[in-house]
Amino acid sequence: MAEGTVRGEFLLEMNGIDKRFQGVHALKRCSINLRAGEVLALVGENGAGKSTMMKILTGIHSPDEGEILFYGQKVDFKTPKAAQDAGISIVHQELNLMNHLTVAQNIFIGRESKGFFLDEKSINQKSAALFERLGVKIDPQEKVQNLTVGKQQIVEIAKAISYDSKIIIFDEPTATLTDAEIDVLFEIIAELRDKGVGMIYISHRMDEIKRITDRITVLRDGEFIGTKNTAQIEIGEVIQMMIGRVTYEEPKQASTVPEGAPVVLRVENLSSVDVKGISFELHKGEILGFAGLMGAGRTETARLIFGADKRWSGDIFINGKKVEINSPADAVRNGIGYLSEDRKRFGLAVGMSVSANAVMASLDNYTSGGFINDTKIRAVSKEYVEKINVKTPSVGQTVKNLSGGNQQKVVIAKWLIRNCDVLIFDEPTRGIDVGAKSEIYKLMNALAENGKSIIMISSELPELIRMSDRILVMCEGAHTGTMPIEEADQHAIMTLATQKS
Repeated sequence: MAEGTVRGEFLLEMNGIDKRFQGVHALKRCSINLRAGEVLALVGENGAGKSTMMKILTGIHSPDEGEILFYGQKVDFKTPKAAQDAGISIVHQELNLMNHLTVAQNIFIGRESKGFFLDEKSINQKSAALFERLGVKIDPQEKVQNLTVGKQQIVEIAKAISYDSKIIIFDEPTATLTDAEIDVLFEIIAELRDKGVGMIYISHRMDEIKRITDRITVLRDGEFIGTKNTAQIEIGEVIQMMIGRVTYEEPKQASTVPEGAPVVLRVENLSSVDVKGISFELHKGEILGFAGLMGAGRTETARLIFGADKRWSGDIFINGKKVEINSPADAVRNGIGYLSEDRKRFGLAVGMSVSANAVMASLDNYTSGGFINDTKIRAVSKEYVEKINVKTPSVGQTVKNLSGGNQQKVVIAKWLIRNCDVLIFDEPTRGIDVGAKSEIYKLMNALAENGKSIIMISSELPELIRMSDRILVMCEGAHTGTMPIEEADQHAIMTLATQKS
């Protein structure tokens, strides 16, 4: 246990924190507290105030009102370094590492120097000791760029521990980790808890929160809603506190696809470097879930269907007719839309307006004689913004200023305006809050009811079971089984997901 720490005492109290940004009341007298040897979940929808609260704690922002007590003493961290020197560290969702440097250099950058140079021997030894303490094997001399995302996450944790942190903040730490890497992370968190470190755990994944945390603090619209013991509260109640209404959907009990629904998409023996002879059918109005562990080949299969990657072999049929898809443009012409798992990189131009993004795949329909018809673009964008309830002040709003859930809706609007009949949703709810998730689920169900056909790739098994009519499972690039939703449960899916063909 950390020196001077007594299990159960309040390491941290943030009382009556108030913060405004250019007229926006981001925090309204919020209060949270954290004990030694505790994992506290901090939850709320996007915009609830979680990030602002943590930025105030770590010295990025100063509060307009309120006080911070650390070990019972009032503190005022003017800079992130001041907070870090006091023993408060954060492991960001977006990893803050320099890929060209070694693991040890990343951990001790700016410290352990001899003149202008790092003392390589010393930092390698200290890094090795840190990893031994964490119970993981990572070579301190390996360059960060050669590590998996999971191991990079552990390097970030080691860096935080190297400052002798009394408080560590985890911001969506499992968003890009495999199940095995998540297990390692949780073991490390348990070790830190036993040593008396206080941890604030920010996540949208309710199953993780129930598994790893001791208490849950809920914020909503910049206000403190309440704190509950994790063991004594159900997920539905937490979500109701977060958004003021119950939205946690039950698993789908039976397929909603009409009997005899026509096959819209058929794939036969699709192969590439990462995909091994995949064949399946997608019916009109169906949501076909794709399950599998990291590296199973789900996204790679989607990219082959969309023409984003080159296939070695295989045929694609749309409405019974064989089509040649060698590029995304070919896919779009054949009525296929793809919502990438990385919407900011492949789905959106975040520096452009909602309307510009919404018509991006259909711009040829709004151009005549080399001139773009802005009036028609604004009109159709406004129509679909209203139709799928995108929360934006106007269609002229820059997309980067929207929440993650509303950004995802703009991508959906893009393919609806293009009138695609087949929609591939790759991790559609990654990084968005539970309220926005519920809206995406409702939108997907409505699209299926209106005859759109959806392939849904998700790493969250409860989500797949909740949404799919059938679930196709992959392992190491191969199709290992397909089951109707009536037979699907997490155990059956994981059995197939770990079963080589």
